[in-house]
Amino acid sequence: MTSAVHTPPPFPTSRPRRLRRDEATRALVAEHRLHPSDFILPVFIIDGHDRAEDVASMPGVQRLTVDRLYPVAEQCVAHRIPVMALFPAIDPKLKTPDGREALNAEGLVPRAVGELKRRFPQLAILTDVALDPYTSHGQDGLVDDSGYILNDETVEVLVRQALLQAQAGVDIVAPSDMMDGRIGAIRDALEAADRIHTRIMAYSAKYASAFYGPFREAVGSAAQLGKGDKKVYQMDPANTDEALREVALDLAEGADMVMVKPGMPYLDVLRRVKEAFRVPTFAYQVSGEYAMLKGAAERGWLAHDAVILESLLAFKRAGADGILTYFALDAARLLAAR
Repeated sequence: MTSAVHTPPPFPTSRPRRLRRDEATRALVAEHRLHPSDFILPVFIIDGHDRAEDVASMPGVQRLTVDRLYPVAEQCVAHRIPVMALFPAIDPKLKTPDGREALNAEGLVPRAVGELKRRFPQLAILTDVALDPYTSHGQDGLVDDSGYILNDETVEVLVRQALLQAQAGVDIVAPSDMMDGRIGAIRDALEAADRIHTRIMAYSAKYASAFYGPFREAVGSAAQLGKGDKKVYQMDPANTDEALREVALDLAEGADMVMVKPGMPYLDVLRRVKEAFRVPTFAYQVSGEYAMLKGAAERGWLAHDAVILESLLAFKRAGADGILTYFALDAARLLAAR
């Protein structure tokens, strides 16, 4: 009996694995890359001198007095991280229902901005425009007798807060409150005050997320907020079309840059925003995301350095021009070591 002749299968028309053969080829054809210039480092500041406080729910993150922040700023400059974002944790005794400490020209944030810009003029400073670090109820705005967060009255305070920060020398104001119309009101006020170069990064698609818990601990608003929530002004996690409407409004009102927050759970929103508007678009890898990755890595469940870079690359792949991340310095060091 004649044995059957074995005919080898035809070669594949294409072999995509050729482009994965070695590191040089993978680098040559990589579609997205991380660079330290993609990062904004959020930091928590406290009053006083030579003090540091650990944030229990964010391993490796501390609240720092401004003098203890100088070495961090030096590292940002050395590693070419272009922006530092300031978030204050003020003395609870200064918190009031109207958040009036946010308007104190001698307060923690204006003083920190002035010192940092004097010492590190090449480092851009971003400041948060919102009242939750300053209010005794932990909400981002003024509250009426029924507990409802007032919109227009809050916007009036936010405008004054943004002007104060601009006058202190901040480069970028970032309204994170999600009140309607606040971007236009702040832009008009900045123009009228001849602060035409102050940029606005709008938290345009900020969701009422469960991922903010560690941040609220860090700025000291968690205790004030208690069992309350922010669902009447921050966005519903179920919605994406609404995010496009919010972004369109903020751009029409004068925002220079827009942000999606949180980050990784909302990469679909980030992609839709970038594709729809083609403007500078940022994402915030928020405290809960940091805590999850850091906690899992500390337990040996994830490879620390690898998941940092992979998670940040996901933002770039989804369309982010930049990322606010507590991993900024870690990531910059890892990239420099490659």
